[in-house]
Amino acid sequence: MSINLHVSSAGTRENRLGSITGYNGDLKDLVQQSKCGSLKDRDRCFSQSSTCLSGCALGQLSGIRDIAIINHAPSGCTATAAGVDVLNRQLASKIGITNATVFIGTNMDEKDTVFGATQGLREIVLEVYNRYQPKAIFIGTSCVTGIIGEDVDSIVEELKEEIPVPIAAVHCEGFKSRIWASGFDAADHAVLTSLVKPPERKNNVINFKNFFESARAEITELFANFGVRPQFLYQNATVEELSKLSESLATVCICGTLGTYLGNALEENYGVPYVRTINPLGITGFETWLREIGRVIGKQEEVEAYLERERAVYLPKIEEAKKELKGLRAVIGMGPGYTFEVSRVLQELGMEVVWAAAWHYDKQYDNGKTPASLDYLIENSPNNFKLSVADQQNFEILNILNDYQPDIYFSRHPGTTVWAIKQGIPALYVADEYMIFGYKGTLNFAQSILATVKNRSFEKNLAARAKLPYTSWWYQQHNAAFLKEEA
Repeated sequence: MSINLHVSSAGTRENRLGSITGYNGDLKDLVQQSKCGSLKDRDRCFSQSSTCLSGCALGQLSGIRDIAIINHAPSGCTATAAGVDVLNRQLASKIGITNATVFIGTNMDEKDTVFGATQGLREIVLEVYNRYQPKAIFIGTSCVTGIIGEDVDSIVEELKEEIPVPIAAVHCEGFKSRIWASGFDAADHAVLTSLVKPPERKNNVINFKNFFESARAEITELFANFGVRPQFLYQNATVEELSKLSESLATVCICGTLGTYLGNALEENYGVPYVRTINPLGITGFETWLREIGRVIGKQEEVEAYLERERAVYLPKIEEAKKELKGLRAVIGMGPGYTFEVSRVLQELGMEVVWAAAWHYDKQYDNGKTPASLDYLIENSPNNFKLSVADQQNFEILNILNDYQPDIYFSRHPGTTVWAIKQGIPALYVADEYMIFGYKGTLNFAQSILATVKNRSFEKNLAARAKLPYTSWWYQQHNAAFLKEEA
């Protein structure tokens, strides 16, 4: 599937990949419908609020060092800027650097909505450049700019003649996609079209797409075994570093959902191989992923030697933990890049997945293929577990938990884990993207599960005292009842 870097906007996941936010069935049915082309999105009879793709797009870009993010939107749309700024400064400080990136809103009001605000935007961009001297400028669009038809692209083209640093529009209007991961693609598209330059030579670098580089030291040490270094994206990367992404040996990612657009675009446009295996979570994922990297960079022998050393240290301990985990029943609610990968890891540890909920579902990635995690599960999963696509619809998750009463619930979003605990169900917040990375991470994950299910006093006490807003009638509804019938 061709990625066009000569246009200003990346297509939404619904249009580009056929992604959906509504489904209820099981693993085999989802994969079968994906492969035969019959998969359709289903609307909901009722929907809770979700996440805006603008936050994902501008949040990703704001991690780049010493740039300016200008959110052309009403003030409420820029409410996340304060939290993003604190996070970026803390993550920079953690590795001993300074990130001087600024995140600014244009504070559009009623007058701007009626008469337009391109002239005001132009003045703000010039003032931001003169005051902060950023290394690049990204202008994010919003629902308001999309509805009134603000021609942000024309302003960008004009300003390129006046400002001597890269400048790009980030088309991330919240209403354009129900899938917030479309914001990741919008951010990647802006970087690819404004910062990345054609290659002049090859560098011993591997592009590593992740969220917040919490395992920077470990990944750097790992890759040093093979004579390469990681370029983390985008947190704490510089404009100069991003300009050389086309010169790297390969691109890898901690999450297939996060990396599909950038990885495939770099491969298609600049010949940088994109490693598309299952993610490096759990034993099988880590070994499969690392072996493919070794093949791509010509370091197979070094990779096998490394894996042999590490297996001797960690596998006996993991096997011991599996004895206690065997037979535990789990429900999962995460983004699709983790839902299917964590399902695989739990099964590797001897647990049973009784239900997996993904916040959206990409029936294919940008290479036109089914996600590797789905292909692996359909061939190796010991049971055809129930599965739904629920756009972070918390009320659906609680219905599932009440029905199945699992031993533990896993989520990457803390709001859901809190409600599960109020039901008396142990929950583990898989917050850190590297929580299950490699052998060591898998061992720590297994031990965290055991610690969670063995100590249930908090869940029992909270459930005994918490009054939930759900009636007995509501709990009796089958989860599929929340979706409208297919036309």
